[in-house]
Amino acid sequence: MSEGLDKNDFRIIGPEDVESGFMEGETIGYWRSGWLRFRENKTALFFLALLVLIILLTFIGPLFSMYDMETVNIAGKNEWPGKAHWFGTDRLGRDLFTRVWIGGRVSVMIGFLGAFVVSAVGCLYGGVSAYFGGTVDIVMMRVVEILRSVPHLLVVIMISVVFDSKSIPTLLFAMTVTGWCATAQLVRAQMLAISAGEYVTAAKLMHVPPIKIVFRHLIPNSFSVIVVNTTFSIPGFIFGESFLSYVGLGVQPPDTSWGALAASASESLMLYPYQVFPPTLLIALTMLCFTLIGDGLRDALDPKLWR
Repeated sequence: MSEGLDKNDFRIIGPEDVESGFMEGETIGYWRSGWLRFRENKTALFFLALLVLIILLTFIGPLFSMYDMETVNIAGKNEWPGKAHWFGTDRLGRDLFTRVWIGGRVSVMIGFLGAFVVSAVGCLYGGVSAYFGGTVDIVMMRVVEILRSVPHLLVVIMISVVFDSKSIPTLLFAMTVTGWCATAQLVRAQMLAISAGEYVTAAKLMHVPPIKIVFRHLIPNSFSVIVVNTTFSIPGFIFGESFLSYVGLGVQPPDTSWGALAASASESLMLYPYQVFPPTLLIALTMLCFTLIGDGLRDALDPKLWR
């Protein structure tokens, strides 16, 4: 020590005098992070609540009415909206409030089932094509391009003629038989990028079965893209069902849907315009809800758009 200085004159200042510890915090996973970002999108959140309300009313809405869907009252036909009939009555005197909400069940069901079917088939087809690549990929994609070149309306007409039916299952089959092609192309492009990853290469070297690689690695890592694409597909199926029912190729009596109600009301549009307003408004609102929710999900689940 230097002259005049002693070791007792020094005091150690550092971690020894401070309670050390680690920064603690809750780990936020990918899906929770996406949900938190989705919640920040007030527009998407509002239309999600509106969509839930519409779907809920398709189930409980008829409970608020005193009338049955098929109850005919010729004496009360074409009544304008009022206290007795909130949406008025049709040309057979049936309560439109009840028919609109029950018809909404069919439209929403076709939208969800159609989107689920095309997503499931498209994911499997696109995943297998992307995994094998080469000649298999070329052949499978040429098949998709051929199917997509066939006009959708022509497919529906042909299937209706072949099966001699215009029932809901036939309509759903006709709308999905080629509807999965676009999803397959999207999933294939996404999985081609993922399949170059090291974990996929390691799985191949370990001789993991191809179908297991597709379902365990490729599809889960493409799930955000699939969810967004499915959300955008639902309004397309709702509109497709409405259009086909409007031209007489969709839902037929005794079943009904928003498209069938709009088609029936259009025959007397100039005299009783109130009959076409509820189903067309609900078609537009439901499609708008799914579109804006899909935009919100895309912004929330795509890391490239995170700031």
